[in-house]
Amino acid sequence: MSGNNINYDANSIKVLKGLEHVRKRPSMYIGSTSQTGLHHLVWEVVDNSIDEAQSGFCTSIDVILYDDRSVSVNDNGRGIPIEMHESGKSALEVVMTTLHAGGKFDNTAYKTSGGLHGVGVSVVNALSEWLTVEVHKGGNIYTQSYHRGTADGPQNNIGNTDLTGTRIRFLPDYEHIFEISELNFETLCSRLRELAYLNNGLKLSITDKRLENAERYEEYCFEGGLNSFVSYINEAHTTLHNPVRINGEFELEEDGLIIIDVAFQYNKAFQEDIFSFVNNINTIDGGTHLSGMKSALTRTLNEYASSNNMFSTKDDSFSGSDVREGLVAVISVKISDPQFEGQTKTRLGNRSVQGAVLSHVSRGISTFLEENPSIAKNIVQKCLLNHSSRQAAKKARELTRRKSALETAALPGKLADCTVNNPEEAELFIVEGNSAGGSAKQGRNRYFQAILPLRGKILNVEKAQLGRVLQNNEIRTIITAAGTGIEEDFDISNIRYHKIIIMTDADVDGSHIRTLLLTFFYRHMPELIENGYIYVAQPPLYLIKKGSTKKYAYNEKERTKIVEEFGNIGITMQRYKGLGEMNPDQLWATTMDPEKRVLLKIRLQNVMEASHIFSVLMGDDVEPRREFIQQHAADVMNLDV
Repeated sequence: MSGNNINYDANSIKVLKGLEHVRKRPSMYIGSTSQTGLHHLVWEVVDNSIDEAQSGFCTSIDVILYDDRSVSVNDNGRGIPIEMHESGKSALEVVMTTLHAGGKFDNTAYKTSGGLHGVGVSVVNALSEWLTVEVHKGGNIYTQSYHRGTADGPQNNIGNTDLTGTRIRFLPDYEHIFEISELNFETLCSRLRELAYLNNGLKLSITDKRLENAERYEEYCFEGGLNSFVSYINEAHTTLHNPVRINGEFELEEDGLIIIDVAFQYNKAFQEDIFSFVNNINTIDGGTHLSGMKSALTRTLNEYASSNNMFSTKDDSFSGSDVREGLVAVISVKISDPQFEGQTKTRLGNRSVQGAVLSHVSRGISTFLEENPSIAKNIVQKCLLNHSSRQAAKKARELTRRKSALETAALPGKLADCTVNNPEEAELFIVEGNSAGGSAKQGRNRYFQAILPLRGKILNVEKAQLGRVLQNNEIRTIITAAGTGIEEDFDISNIRYHKIIIMTDADVDGSHIRTLLLTFFYRHMPELIENGYIYVAQPPLYLIKKGSTKKYAYNEKERTKIVEEFGNIGITMQRYKGLGEMNPDQLWATTMDPEKRVLLKIRLQNVMEASHIFSVLMGDDVEPRREFIQQHAADVMNLDV
């Protein structure tokens, strides 16, 4: 305590003016200063344009990435107000420089909106090195510029126009705020595509002008709305029927206006893909709207199957899991006053929404089943098959349940476990083949590193029901080693390792095994990915020697650099295709030593897009996979021939 200032008085109280607090604590407003936070800046501006579209005043939104690393968002909405505000500044400057300032608090300018916390564009301004805004309104063009949230001067009228709308261009403050310095084109595309599905007929485009050779351009506009969304997710699956759309608009006594939009479609696969949105915000943790939809589906299918005598016994019934296996569905609700649980807006809390969704969706599903008896029969038969399979899977699941500390002998015999008992320190390497497993066992640090070798390729879970998945020896071994159980028995608190590292050969077979493992974790143990426990090891591709000096290259760029350093004369180069080609010391030094290795942490940035990619790569329809390969063939860096 002696080193602290003991005087705590009025002089100790500091008041941050304007947007200073945003710059001092940026993560409070955008979540992080890494990739997620950087892209959040773009979404804050885009969301304002989306609000204009939802109110019927905007039909087009364009995002442009520039060579100077700045980005612009342009729309043809009404334009930000430019009149003088009661504060003595223009309304434009108030919106751009003041927290909790906007037109979303009185339900007159916007009936529904995603940006209800009122910190959006002002936070973008605060966290940008510079920002310029151009408003087309009332036949005039108004502009104002800012640096790190402070206006350079008053707004200016610079000319006439027949257009309306707002154009905001900004350069994120990479020097003082953000840890990364580049927006990701694919990440932006994924979200813009999602927004286009959620807003029928709205055109969203993105242009990447950063490339040296040719700019990239993508445009999204879907008149089919959520039906198109469901079809996209189901692209690689064989479906049982066309997408079903249920929508309606209501006035709730407690929460005012609510617009409900649901689309669903069953396929012949065995995964559940349900995505929920509130005012275009992806509620990844669900909430009352999602609970209402799930309850409606379970209740209605049980009532239909029972009334048509489709159960084998009088007391039989479907569980929620039975009716959702093989289902792709999207629910989007728009509410005038959504109550989110937490600043991140990932879970909806409005109680009245659950009852409204349950009632409306139940009626819609019931009507569809009655009007389409042949499709209804196929859906119920699939649910019956799911029900039977889940009953059989209970027995298989018993074999994978985590054993207590007194039953450690039940751990897989092939597992070379570590000594440490603290999961936070422990690592599990899932290794391809016995040869690599042998090198890994000899080269590891036995205190905190466990090795689990696999025999060949595991089952493709994208094409298998849970019962068959749990009959696969290699998968049962992985589940038992992880300690968490699976599906209904899953308990993240029982995890035995906080790092589960997939370590496969740097060839086509190794890539396939890695994809199979990631598919399994994503489909059946997604919490491991969500909690940051799944990693991919990066073994070197080359060993390059010159005399007594040797260096490892992990990619082609590093190989070229090392060769240039060594010179082209007198060097030898070895291309590693298998982990087994490295002796234990080399494997430790290059791939397993925490001080030197490179690990890729698997993250879920967009659940919908992840599900779609897994379905394309591992699903039962070949054509989407062929198209994916043709589209991305030019991006392949290493291909064994």
